[in-house]
Amino acid sequence: MPRWGLLVEQNLGLGGQRRVWSAAVMDHVDGTREEALEALRQRAEVYKPLHPASPKRRRLYRERDGFVLVLDGAWQSFHCRFTVMEELYDSAAPEPEPEPQTAPEPEPEPVQPPPPVRRRPVRPRPEPEPERAWDADVPEVPSWLNRDRPPS
Repeated sequence: MPRWGLLVEQNLGLGGQRRVWSAAVMDHVDGTREEALEALRQRAEVYKPLHPASPKRRRLYRERDGFVLVLDGAWQSFHCRFTVMEELYDSAAPEPEPEPQTAPEPEPEPVQPPPPVRRRPVRPRPEPEPERAWDADVPEVPSWLNRDRPPS
């Protein structure tokens, strides 16, 4: 069964000099060309392109291999082209798994019951410590006064 790529082409970037016509594969459809065109139409109807940010009007046109979406913005119009293309080759496609050879099934190993679960003994929670006095960490004789040694 053929595999179809659903392609979108649109303008990316801002400004007249920095705009680039770019293409991206939105998804793949395995099936007939008509099924792929229907899936593409559903995506084209709800597609939100980068430009314009808030379109005033949307028009969708059908052509032989796809659709063209024309969007009128506040200052100018933009368009996106949606095309169905048959995929012939993909260098990153996973290799098909070889079909397993029919071999006699080994006898299942006897099921052993799981080992018993050892529970830890429940320790009682320790009693809370009494509150410490606000000056508990203050030494009687501060070392910064050089009083930590006995008087001579």
